[in-house]
Amino acid sequence: MATTRTATTHWEGNLLQGKGTVALESSKIGTYDVNWPARAEQPGGVTSPEELIAAAHSSCYSMAFSHGLAGKGHTVEALDTRADVTFQPGEGITGIVLTVKARVPGLSEADFQAAAEDAKKNCPVSQALAGVKNITLHAELLG
Repeated sequence: MATTRTATTHWEGNLLQGKGTVALESSKIGTYDVNWPARAEQPGGVTSPEELIAAAHSSCYSMAFSHGLAGKGHTVEALDTRADVTFQPGEGITGIVLTVKARVPGLSEADFQAAAEDAKKNCPVSQALAGVKNITLHAELLG
C-alpha cells in the first residue's frame, strides 16, 4: 500500500533577505523557520532543506539497515546514524556522508560492512538522492 507524506512551505520576500516556514503537515509535529543564511552560512536556530534531507536520509538508512540485518537473522541492539549533507551555493548539494555505528551481536565485520553498503544502495532516500555524485559511508561495528 502506497503512502504519501506532505510538507508545505510559506515564503515571503526574495531569496537572500526573505524567510519562510516549512510545516510537516502529515505528522503535524511542527512548523520550522527557513531562510537563506541558515542554508548558506550558519543555522542560527533555523533549519534548511539540507538539514531536512539529512534527517530523512539518516532515518531511512537506519530503517533499511535494521531491516536488512533482521532479514538475515541478526538482532540490532543499537544503531546510530548521522547524515552530513554539504550544500555549496551555486552548485547545490555536493556530498552526503553517512556515518553509522551499530551493535549487532554475532555479526562479522565483513558481513556488517556488506549489509551497511547494501542499506546505502537500497534505502529509498538514497535512491531518491542518486543525483548526488558523492554519497559516502563510514560504518563501525561496535563490540
